[in-house]
Amino acid sequence: MARPLRIQYENAYYHVTCRGNARARIFLNDYDRKTFIDLLQRSKEIYQVDIIAFVLMSNHFHLVVKTPLANLQEFMRHFNISYTSFFNKRHKRAGHLYQGRYKSFVIDADSYLPEASRYVHLNPLRVKERSDASPSGNKAYLKGYPWSSYIDYTTGQRRYPFLALSEILGYFSGNKKSYARFVESGITRMVNPLKQGKGLGIIGDKPFIERIMKQVIGPFTSRREQPTAKKIISHIEPERVLQMTAESFQLPPGELLRKGCKGIARSMAMELLYRHGGMNGREIGDLMGVDYSAVSVARKRFRASLASDKNILRLMKKIEDRLSQG
Repeated sequence: MARPLRIQYENAYYHVTCRGNARARIFLNDYDRKTFIDLLQRSKEIYQVDIIAFVLMSNHFHLVVKTPLANLQEFMRHFNISYTSFFNKRHKRAGHLYQGRYKSFVIDADSYLPEASRYVHLNPLRVKERSDASPSGNKAYLKGYPWSSYIDYTTGQRRYPFLALSEILGYFSGNKKSYARFVESGITRMVNPLKQGKGLGIIGDKPFIERIMKQVIGPFTSRREQPTAKKIISHIEPERVLQMTAESFQLPPGELLRKGCKGIARSMAMELLYRHGGMNGREIGDLMGVDYSAVSVARKRFRASLASDKNILRLMKKIEDRLSQG
């Protein structure tokens, strides 16, 4: 039997869910939950993924994310490994924390993004303990549930500044009360959009599904063991990225690979290799003779420089323009 496709392409939207092994709990206390959210934010920053919505339940979690860089697998691998390592160490256990691979569903944002966020935010009510509660009781419970993004969406509190709230609130003209009414309208008639995505892993109308099948999945659909189906993105050879970066800084060839080389040129090269060279942090570290954490720190500092220094931003764009011209 074929495994579900891992569909990846630039600026894709996903509903992601992951359950504890044998349905066991993956959060034993609030410290676990806080650490989970901290690691979620860290992974978001490393992989430049947009976190749109989330909810933490006792034995599973849901995320709604957007991947500008077509890197859901890399993001989820890093995030799940990070939390599993923390959880096992803290609770003196070993082995798998999650039940198999995470499940991901590509979302047609135009038609289903608000619905996906509503399903995520209503998840705290989809438990046996809330089955007999009144609508008003469930409404109050939802407003007070601390382990989701719902409070950020419906109040003036910004507990999690890393959330990309505008993706959803844009459908409601930025009005948080309108969004709250939309979510609350589902309390008495909960709809599970994930049912539509079973099999293909795509949630959307017929034209959207056909477009994904044709443009993104393409020839992969005939294989028994389905690999990642990924939009063809023209990655640039790492050697060319390094050459153009070195030339722009008037450095000799190979200087950026020298282990003792430091500074903005080397950090820019790391960022360009990640964005345009099709390389992940570990691969960049191997190429440049440093470990993964050093690459992550250098890229993070460089992105901060991009935001504050127009000269660096201008030079970065100039190099990217040259790379795009072939």
